[in-house]
Amino acid sequence: MPHFVIEYSEPAAPSTGFSEVFEALCEAAVGTGVMKREDIKLRAVPYRDFQLNDGSESFLHLTVSLLEGRTADQKEALGIACRAVLVEHCPEIDAISVDIRDMHPQAYKKRVKQKAPQS
Repeated sequence: MPHFVIEYSEPAAPSTGFSEVFEALCEAAVGTGVMKREDIKLRAVPYRDFQLNDGSESFLHLTVSLLEGRTADQKEALGIACRAVLVEHCPEIDAISVDIRDMHPQAYKKRVKQKAPQS
């Protein structure tokens, strides 16, 4: 945790794929001081069927979900940094947006399977 979920219109994925975008998002997020690199999880979900009523033909939306406790200024800085990465790496996408969301610790539950020690 935090979770970065990119939703995007198919086939408007970045020409190099998402690995470079993921790496740049990690760098930007860590650079804001809001989170640690080892805590970040990223994924991208394509949409084949969608409708944009503003004349745009492609979209990319990033939702960042993190445990509550960051200030409004920290969340704004994170949103601005992430948007800048997406604009730089995805110039062909018409509509780019970012939403930073708080997760409540009482409602967020996870389990991480412990890995066996390597010999």
